[in-house]
Parts: sequence; structure tokens; C-alpha cells
Amino acid sequence: MNNVFQKSVIVTGASSGIGKSIAVYLAKQGYTVLATVRKNHDVEALNNYGLNNLKPLCPLDLTKQEHIQTIADAVKEQIRNGAIPPLYAVINVAGGGQFAPIELMNIPDFRVELEKRLVGPLSLLQELLPLLRHTKGRVLWISTPGLLPIPYVADIHAPDFAVNYLARTLNVELRPDGIKNILIRCGGIDTPSPEQTEVHLAAMFTVWPKDKLAIYADRLINLQKGMKSFNAKRTNPEKVAIIVSKALKVKHPMVRYQVGFMSKTGALFEKLPQSWIDSIFRMRESSNS
Repeated sequence: MNNVFQKSVIVTGASSGIGKSIAVYLAKQGYTVLATVRKNHDVEALNNYGLNNLKPLCPLDLTKQEHIQTIADAVKEQIRNGAIPPLYAVINVAGGGQFAPIELMNIPDFRVELEKRLVGPLSLLQELLPLLRHTKGRVLWISTPGLLPIPYVADIHAPDFAVNYLARTLNVELRPDGIKNILIRCGGIDTPSPEQTEVHLAAMFTVWPKDKLAIYADRLINLQKGMKSFNAKRTNPEKVAIIVSKALKVKHPMVRYQVGFMSKTGALFEKLPQSWIDSIFRMRESSNS
């Protein structure tokens, strides 16, 4: 399984951002890339790259078990009849997230995010592990560091905290089978999410209860202003794809990689005592107010 032309990889969340960059980059490297998306127009966008080994799979909504089962069955059948090479990697990217104080988080949306980031990927993995066991393949988890108490993004970081746990636990459980679980922990990556956050936040300002909005409005506006310089320094998502390619190719990959603006700082912060981290974030909050 050393030849990339003899390997299939499945990439979830390939309609935009990091997932799309990974799918296209790996296809250009020679992998057969099974790029999962939810909508037909995303299939057309991927087909426009003109890469015969970039094969969109649609629809895959990770909150729907019937989608997961259908996609998994299709992958198994294509491998069984020789239409595609053996499956070597599952790359979990799909996810979204809302920008909100925990007190004002939309709970139904939070449930959806937990399904997309945790339950759905695990269900898909359960179906595909026999294929990875055959190839001694790899599972990659694209996440934030997830262990830092960054305010107003708990909807994103709480699932990623759990992803850190799942990947590390699976690494122990599947090591005897030769299957490696690898965390790709991203800092600031240049994706559509900052613009989507601004639109989402503006919409939420019109629907959140006025008494609670009064508590958080200035804090959120100040934080957004402070994020403008951060957003300007975000890393091109192809840098994530390059790290993913490296993690797939090297014989002995690391269990964790950092990529993206401030990712190394985030990794350093995780080594500090919690009280120090809390103090740093309090000072940061004060400077933004």
C-alpha cells in the first residue's frame, strides 16, 4: 500500500473550506478521493476540477443514519467489484458551529453539531473499520485544539474536545490492528466561516432576548473587532491539505500535528496550568472591552 494510486481515501465535508482543499489536493497527488457532500451543486463544483479520481459522494448528512449506511454500502461495493482501490484513510472534516455565549446557544443546533462532529463520524467509522483493518489504514480528525476555554465558540470547541478524546482512545484500541488515528489540530485557517459568523451574529442580535442581549452585546462586538486582525492572518487551507498528505505518506506519523495561525501557541497553552490560562483569557477579555 505504498503507492498512492492504489489507495482510496474518504473526506467528509468536502463542499468548501478545509474539506474541499484536502479532497482536491489529495486527488492531484494521485489518491482516489471519495469526497462527501450534502448537496448536488457541490457535486457539480467538484466535478468542475476535471479530476477523474475525485469522486463526489452525495448526499452524506452525518446527522442521518440512512445516509451513512447508504454511503458506507456504496464504498464497500465499489471496492468489492474493483471500481476503486482499497480504502486507506477516513478523513473527518465535516462540521460547522455557532458563535454565541453558552447562555444563548441554540440547543437544537448544538445537538446537530454533536451529531456532525461525533456521532455521525463514529457511525461511519464503525462501518468502514473492516476496510481499514485490511489495509492497516489511517483515520484523520481535523479539529481545533479544543482544550482551551475560548469564549463564545463552545459549540465548536466542546465537540472538538471530545474529538481529541476519541482519536486518542481509538489510537489505543486500534493500534494492535495497525490502524493509526491522527489529530490535525488547526489554528486560524482561511475558510468562509469568519464571514458566516458575522452574518450569523447579526441575525442572532435580532432574535436573542433583549435582556440577555444587553449583557453580551458589547462583549461580542468588541471581540469581533479584535478578531479582524486575527482573520487577516489566517492560513491558506491548502497548508492543512499538505499536512494531511504528509500524515498519510510517512511510515510513522505523529499522533498530533499543528497547522495554521496561532496553532503552536495553542499547543503551548495546553501545557500551562489551568489557572494561568484562565488569567490570560481574563486579561485578553479586559483588553477587548
